[in-house]
Amino acid sequence: MSADVDADVLVVGGGPVGLAAAIEARLAGLTVVVVEPRVGAIDKACGEGLMPGTLTALARLGVDPVGHPLTGITYRDERRRAEHAFRDGRGRGVRRTVLHETLLARSAALGVEHLAARVTELRLGPTSVEAAGVRGRWLLGCDGLHSTVRGLVGLEADPPRRRTTPPRFGLRRHFAVAPWTDRVEVHWGPDAEAYVTPVSREEVGVALLGPRGADFDTVLGSFPSLRRRLDGAAPTSTVRGAGPLLQRTRARTAGRVRLVGDASGYVDALTGEGLRVGLAQAHAAIAHLDDPTAYEHAWLHATRDYRLLTTGLVTWAASPARRAVVPVAEAAPWLFGTIVERLAR
Repeated sequence: MSADVDADVLVVGGGPVGLAAAIEARLAGLTVVVVEPRVGAIDKACGEGLMPGTLTALARLGVDPVGHPLTGITYRDERRRAEHAFRDGRGRGVRRTVLHETLLARSAALGVEHLAARVTELRLGPTSVEAAGVRGRWLLGCDGLHSTVRGLVGLEADPPRRRTTPPRFGLRRHFAVAPWTDRVEVHWGPDAEAYVTPVSREEVGVALLGPRGADFDTVLGSFPSLRRRLDGAAPTSTVRGAGPLLQRTRARTAGRVRLVGDASGYVDALTGEGLRVGLAQAHAAIAHLDDPTAYEHAWLHATRDYRLLTTGLVTWAASPARRAVVPVAEAAPWLFGTIVERLAR
């Protein structure tokens, strides 16, 4: 490391993808400082189902969070259902806070430094980047959907002249109830989806995706069979929200800055693959720190299936043909299974 910098890599954002990027950097022999204003485990509204490919990627980092085994994905409405069991390995339902605590412990064991600070400006130079009073050779913007880094380096994409789908938002809450399935169960309603993920033998997480301003209990009531499952179950967490669940970028690199994870762009996921994609981006960012073009190509490769398949499904879900999603999945299990497997790798 050069004497004129404090670390090889500054990671802005201490969520799962930011911590994964920090671990990747340490495994590559680089010094790292993670800049994150929040201390301890950070919660977030998300589905909490880790796909088999995600567990494989975490294992490579030396991370093995405790949770509930997942054997596949189920799509269902009030009359039909389509199911697919993972062909290669199992997934795992893991509380977001548990995942974060496990990543924090691994990063600390590897010597990652953590700075409790908020980034409000960047100083970009030819050989370094400075943020929060720390100078690094490179900076990774891993600060989520509403990335400050993305805005500071001018990588926000211009808004489309006309949106093809309305913006959607997520809400999540946990309930003290024994899981009735070992699969991620996606309930399709008239205007929203509900993701039910077992996270332990006594608890499930329910993530709702729907329009802006939706109330958790009101949306949950639009899924009668799920509402009956949860009757009498005590909430074990408060309602948390996130959104809008669509972010676009002009590029993922600017000088010595790289955008990683949700900060680099996000499509409203309907299949639970977001974290796996973020981990792949973190690996690529560290592998190609000194080659922005190579990182852009690796980013495109890592997100290709996610962008194409998920964008197509989101467009379908927002169209008048929305009610046909589950019937088609039930009638064509090979197609449903192929999509799940491509996104679960």
